[in-house]
Amino acid sequence: MLRATGGKRLTLDQASRRSEALAALAVLDSPHEQAFDDIVFIASQTCDAPIALISLLDTDRQWFKARVGFDPCETSREISFCTYAIMEDDILFVPDALEDIRFNRNPLVLGPPYIRFYAGKPLVTKTGERIGTVCLIGVEPRGVFTTEDRKNLTDLAALVMDRMEMRRLDFARTISQTRFENIAATSPDAIICSNERERITFWNKAAEKLFGYTAEEMSRLRSDVIIPDSWRKIYDAELQRLRNGERLELEDETIELSGLRKDGTEFPSEMSLSTWKEGNTASVGAIVRDITERKFNEERLFRLANIDALTDLPNRAAWRNCLEATLGASKLVTIMLFDLDRFKEVNDTLGHSAGDAVLREVAERLKSECPQAIMVARLGGDEFVALLPGVNSLSIRHIASALVDRISEPFIFAGERIDVGVSIGIAFAPQHGAGGEEVLGAADLALYKAKAAGKGRYELFTPSLRQVAVARREFEAELKQAFVQGQFELFYQPQIDTAMGRVMGAEALIRWNHPTRGLLSPVSFIDVLAEKPSAPEIGAWILRAACQQAKVWQAAAPGFRIGVNLFQAQFRDRQLTQVVSDILEETGLIPNCLELEIVENILLRYDDSTLQLLKDLRRLGVGLAFDDYGTGFASLSLLKRYPVTRLKIDRSFIRNVATDFGDAAVVNAIIYLGRSFGMEVIAEGVETQEQYQFLQQQDCVEVQGYLFGKPVRAAEFEAMFLNR
Repeated sequence: MLRATGGKRLTLDQASRRSEALAALAVLDSPHEQAFDDIVFIASQTCDAPIALISLLDTDRQWFKARVGFDPCETSREISFCTYAIMEDDILFVPDALEDIRFNRNPLVLGPPYIRFYAGKPLVTKTGERIGTVCLIGVEPRGVFTTEDRKNLTDLAALVMDRMEMRRLDFARTISQTRFENIAATSPDAIICSNERERITFWNKAAEKLFGYTAEEMSRLRSDVIIPDSWRKIYDAELQRLRNGERLELEDETIELSGLRKDGTEFPSEMSLSTWKEGNTASVGAIVRDITERKFNEERLFRLANIDALTDLPNRAAWRNCLEATLGASKLVTIMLFDLDRFKEVNDTLGHSAGDAVLREVAERLKSECPQAIMVARLGGDEFVALLPGVNSLSIRHIASALVDRISEPFIFAGERIDVGVSIGIAFAPQHGAGGEEVLGAADLALYKAKAAGKGRYELFTPSLRQVAVARREFEAELKQAFVQGQFELFYQPQIDTAMGRVMGAEALIRWNHPTRGLLSPVSFIDVLAEKPSAPEIGAWILRAACQQAKVWQAAAPGFRIGVNLFQAQFRDRQLTQVVSDILEETGLIPNCLELEIVENILLRYDDSTLQLLKDLRRLGVGLAFDDYGTGFASLSLLKRYPVTRLKIDRSFIRNVATDFGDAAVVNAIIYLGRSFGMEVIAEGVETQEQYQFLQQQDCVEVQGYLFGKPVRAAEFEAMFLNR
């Protein structure tokens, strides 16, 4: 008995039949073949796995017919996951090999390639022999293998077996006529013999099943009854060559053509032909397979590899192939790169269903506005691209302007009006780049300029943008080193009690002491910094430094409160509550003297994890301030749902509050809301006595702004506000 799995065994007879099946396929130790290489590439891409293999199980080894992400061409069968997988009726899914007693001591788990996740679908011949698997491997655990992943892997396994069966057909075509007929009688494929007079001389059971005619019926009919009209000319030409004793053009090749059933329906088939002489009569043999399922799978896999499932547009891979082919043909083309404005707010406020609906409608609008496009594709997220013939600047400007207007028209979802815009970057090829990546990069630089200039517009690429991009990359590299080299510093801006005019606390604000550009305010770097992997670490440093400083100042100002802004990345860190707790304990700051300032986008995520995190922070005793309230999409329900303790009125409403009725009404409403929900309210950006007096009259509890002090270094803050 040969071991197959922990609970199943493979008999010697089963092992022998598998070896015979592999021999018939003539595949072991064969050279690379593009058809199989394509399958593992698609498997890796569509199922998001770094390693994909077609593994065949020989007597004492597993040999890989095709592989991606894995160098060895074979391994010992003793350490093969596929030995277990072939005994499964469906897919063997191993979420974490280190947690699976069957594999946690396997050298492929403990050493290279350090397998953690595995999924394998058995490869089964038509006669039921399990010869190997199509498998996926990952170096990280994978908790879920979705229904879609399972369907994809199953379809790929079917496609592998189609390719394997072609090998068996090729082998059958090369053997002697007598043996041919012996094998044909039991073959699962239709095997047909006829002569130059179009008389059927052999018609096996599989042919009866495939075409619907019995052997007796076909003995009275001409062979052309199974040929559809679309192939009639080719059939007649080959028949004439057979009669003339010439070699058939389709002989010794495997071709795809349509077959015609008795009921008149056509179906896709695969056929190989061979010829011989029986006396003075020329004969031809055909092996025919129904490839309807394979065609369906190939079409589905093509769509998986090339079509975006949400919008039905070509995807990034299809776009790349189209662009390279077009540039390779030396055609003049225009690339238009689109990025939706305010799209993230749609997902945050109305959910991903609304976002998906917008993306589908954007795709339709792009197609309708660009009928002349060679291709319109979705690159991913809210990014689209169009490839248009020609490089007419005036015409392209007209098209781009129309697209900005069209996509900016309102969308309606579930009765809700949704407003998004679009920014467009435009580049010409080959003028702005000879290769696909180069010209797409040029369009991306133009897009960046369009968004930086205010969004809702288009920009054409100019060579100077590359210089700007180089400078930006250098700036980002400097920013990466700034934290390590201690170039960040905290400044503090006072927060004033309107009733007594006392300093109640301060907001801690980061500054960058750039070695050549001097002191930089957050506006020049905070957006880039917030997206860096180091954001949580820098955020923790800011929090610790601010708490330490507040604790020192409490000696002169008991109860002094410090406000600290949080990066969104810190909210994605599950350790945030523990980090805050540890810093409070380390610095000795009383929790209610710390106020964490949260931007609207964090609250608009509106999920249970966000709510739980905020509740955990409140249980520590720290305050939670809703920064820039009134500028975005936040609803009253958010104030009720989340444990916010303070509203910060954005400076945009304060600027004209003493003269603008609308701004005054908004400010009054926010103050009223805060009071009604039991929250404190602070107004930012107070710069004049008139603004201050208005806020005092409306009972706004606290204010902050240049009227009382700009953000300054700790020593200066202490001298100005605490030592007087």
